[in-house]
Amino acid sequence: MNDTLYQAATLVLPLIFAIVFHEVAHGWMARALGDSTAHELNRLSLNPLRHVDPVGTILLPGALKLMGLPVFGWAKPVPVVYARLRNPQRDMAFVAAAGPATNFILAAIAAVAFGLILRNADPQIAPAPWVVFLADNLRNFLLINVFLGTFNLIPLPPFDGSRILRGILPMSGARLLDRIEPLGIPFFIIIFVLVPQLMPGLRIVDQIVEPPMTWMLNQYQQLITLVAGPELD
Repeated sequence: MNDTLYQAATLVLPLIFAIVFHEVAHGWMARALGDSTAHELNRLSLNPLRHVDPVGTILLPGALKLMGLPVFGWAKPVPVVYARLRNPQRDMAFVAAAGPATNFILAAIAAVAFGLILRNADPQIAPAPWVVFLADNLRNFLLINVFLGTFNLIPLPPFDGSRILRGILPMSGARLLDRIEPLGIPFFIIIFVLVPQLMPGLRIVDQIVEPPMTWMLNQYQQLITLVAGPELD
């Protein structure tokens, strides 16, 4: 298989499912806290077609990959109506946290599955192509989930971190975040897409996301080693 096609084949599905689970987790948590809007609109389905955003799920991640930049994206946001939550300010923080938390749980599942593959591998025999393909998908699924979860914890609109922060700030701080939220997407594009292209030496994404992501990946590597067995220590 052509190397570019193989990379795409091991990237697209992990990316789509990481994003879809992230969005659906918001809806599941909102429903548990009193807002059934996503359920009523049939947005709690894991069917990717209900959530794929042509730009955020396909075009942007593909373009970032081709430019050698960190790959991230988004799905169609699951609708949440603040007023229907039992305690809107507090509960919105839980709704926001559900997305990154789900990504970290999925990364742990991928780490365990990867460890099981290593545990059952015979070092004297080359793995079958389907095993290599599965392992590459799991590795990308782990990396994407860790990156997506970590990136979304940035405490600025439109990221989940800003909504978590909003839930714990006094009302004056919450109102400030509400005022700057409409500028979130333009700000995001300028700071995280355009500036790195114009001034790559700043390494903005790396400086913000890399330290916590590196720490998280070290924890998942320890989990992989634990599952795979002591012979990989």
